[in-house]
Amino acid sequence: MAKAGATIIAHNNVKTRLLNPRRDGSSNPKEALPVITFKEQLYITINGEPVGVFHVANAHTDGDAMLYFTESNILHTGDTYFKGRYPYIDLNSGGSVNGYIEAVKRGFILVDDRTKIIPGHGTIANKEDYRTFLKMLETLKANISQAIAEGKTEDEVKADESLTKQYDDLGYGSGFINSERIRVTFYKSLKEE
Repeated sequence: MAKAGATIIAHNNVKTRLLNPRRDGSSNPKEALPVITFKEQLYITINGEPVGVFHVANAHTDGDAMLYFTESNILHTGDTYFKGRYPYIDLNSGGSVNGYIEAVKRGFILVDDRTKIIPGHGTIANKEDYRTFLKMLETLKANISQAIAEGKTEDEVKADESLTKQYDDLGYGSGFINSERIRVTFYKSLKEE
């Protein structure tokens, strides 16, 4: 992207992660590093339009940001929203179930019935689609929290299809994160919190 002339902007944590060697020991090229970083929020202008960029902590990772195009009424959520499928919550990179839910709730502060929402994965969405996604997250959290309270083990939660069945039947588990994997992710995250 930098070679194409893009200015790379990211949260401070993204740059920190990119400066560390990859799992295979190699380094990220210097061109991949953000040129501009921020901690909480940043205001920029793109094609004459004011755009608010704000950090949402510990959602998909610890470096997530959303962009709100103020005149176009467009919210770009990045990977804090996967339309119609289970999200990838990267627990090894600072993501968490509660942080993810809070990120979606924070996005709701900006949206109205005319807002176009660009998910990290999936087609353009609207407020009702976004509300359905939040309801899914909250339902899984409640189901898996109850299983944890009942003393269920990770393996028991992993195998218990009833915990996600309502959304599995709607096709949520058909993406990169299947039903079994989302149950394990929720279990591990909620067990630690």
